[in-house]
Amino acid sequence: MSACMFKTEVKQLLDLMIHSLYSNKDIFLRELAANAADAIDKARFESLTAPDTARVWQIRIDIDKDKKTLTVSDNGVGMDRDEIAENLGTIAKSGTRAFSEAVKSGKDAAGELPELIGQFGVGFYSAFMVADKVEVVSKKQDCDAVRWSSTGEESFDIGAAERSDVGTDVILHLKDDAVEYLDYWRIAEIIRKYSDYIAYPIVMNQQITDKDGKITVEEKTLNTQKAIWLRSPADITEEEHQSFFSHLSGGGKYWKSIQMTAEGTNEFKALLYIPEKMPYNFLMPDFQKKGLQLYVKRVFITDECTKLIPDYLQFVKGVVDSSDLPLNVSREILQDNPLIGRIQKAVTAKVLGELKKLLESERAAYEKFFAEFGKMLKIGLYNDFANMDKIQDLALYESLNSGKPVTLREYVNAMPDGQQDIYFITAENKAKALASPALEVYRGKGYDVLLMTDPIDEWVMQTMMQYDKKKFKSVSKGELELDEASKKEIAETTEKAAKDYAELLKYVQTELGDKVSEVRFSGRLTDSPCCLVATEFGMNAHMEKILKSLDQQVPETKRILELNAKHPLIGIMSEELKTDAQSPALKSDIKTLYDQAVLLEGGELTDLADFTKRLTDLLVRAGSRA
Repeated sequence: MSACMFKTEVKQLLDLMIHSLYSNKDIFLRELAANAADAIDKARFESLTAPDTARVWQIRIDIDKDKKTLTVSDNGVGMDRDEIAENLGTIAKSGTRAFSEAVKSGKDAAGELPELIGQFGVGFYSAFMVADKVEVVSKKQDCDAVRWSSTGEESFDIGAAERSDVGTDVILHLKDDAVEYLDYWRIAEIIRKYSDYIAYPIVMNQQITDKDGKITVEEKTLNTQKAIWLRSPADITEEEHQSFFSHLSGGGKYWKSIQMTAEGTNEFKALLYIPEKMPYNFLMPDFQKKGLQLYVKRVFITDECTKLIPDYLQFVKGVVDSSDLPLNVSREILQDNPLIGRIQKAVTAKVLGELKKLLESERAAYEKFFAEFGKMLKIGLYNDFANMDKIQDLALYESLNSGKPVTLREYVNAMPDGQQDIYFITAENKAKALASPALEVYRGKGYDVLLMTDPIDEWVMQTMMQYDKKKFKSVSKGELELDEASKKEIAETTEKAAKDYAELLKYVQTELGDKVSEVRFSGRLTDSPCCLVATEFGMNAHMEKILKSLDQQVPETKRILELNAKHPLIGIMSEELKTDAQSPALKSDIKTLYDQAVLLEGGELTDLADFTKRLTDLLVRAGSRA
């Protein structure tokens, strides 16, 4: 028997467990039963290609009131010495830290800590909530049995053990305040509540006393073993749904359940769940499983079949049980199996269809969902061309006029006569979007503009060209395009300004040099003196900032400086130019004007100190004139 020290992260976690910072101790049994079922799933899958290893799969619970022990046994895959040391002696640092922070952060509205254990991958350690010592005896195929034991303090011991069959025993030496778990009915109650759906029988001996006082022992199966996804939706209780979702996701609550049955050339059943919240480790592939669980004729194949659902819907949890795939299908074959592709198509259509119904029937709840998962759906706008129309109808954007999220359909329906395009602006946040001078003419006309503030929006708008036969038009790119009457009026105004201030345009262009590609007058502005716009297919400042934050090489981009001919500053600068073309003040003002446009665009100044000095000089000159 050799002793090994726990890693620091595990010691911290066990300390939290042992000091009863967890509100519901019953779930330790759920976690151990789920681990046992996972071990049998793996062994059962292996037996498909090694029939001689098949056996009558079973999870067993035994209690010994004299020794105060509770044992959870399985005849699953088992562990060898290295595996038991790795699996039980260490744990992912991020998972432990996040769990610790969640516990310390406080209680929920009911005054209890949420059920977080499974979410952070630390289910086995929940045994220390009720036990002052835990032993694990395990035997893997063609390996010697090994024993792991610990009191949950500084270390754990590993040594040789005796076990004739493949599988694992988890032996809990219960604390004095946990003797309730030595009662048959208490155990049966917990199993029915949390683990009734497990596909393998969970058995336990029950002592029965007849009317003559004679005691007999009968082996009872505690769970129904009825796969929840095979039952009628009306027969599944809310509690069963929540329990099954917790099993799939490792914690948290679900928002909506979706049950489907496909018949005909491709038969399968599916039970899917949309979570209330994005898992904290969703974007950490080492700690968050992606995809759906796949069963074939109720035989577990894999719990991470990413091909069953597209990437942008990977937050959906659930089970797909196929009747068409061969039982001996391998994980490698799954990747290219055409049946998987057809299942994905059907599952995707079902999820998007249900989301559309919820958008129409539960708007407030849907808006909360979209705030949580909208970024993921928008990825589908970028890469799922087959379903783009459906996803477009699910997208929500805040807008200039509404002040609340609107759908593209709502935006189009509210468009005034004469408006031909769907206007949008991308920015880092709502405040910066609303501050853009590029919105001024649209405010004046009463036209609505979609405010796109997710980084993914920049990429999406490169592929989402139109909706309902109406083109998307960025208000900060390309030529200004409004209704025909406005276009004619603006064209006349800008042409006249270009003639009246021709010398000023040339002067500003010369002073700014290669900082801009062009200087021109525009009808885009009503209040501000100037703004920067990109060419129709150019890169704006927001996109540049995103790429730089990703350490990407950003090509030099020159934008167009647009001037407002009606702003008094233009007339003042024109008069200064006529008076003294070499005026240092005029040159300084032109640079300041350009820097102002850069800031309003969301860009960054290359020389902030020089800008501050020029701005101060401008204020001094303005004061002296007054």
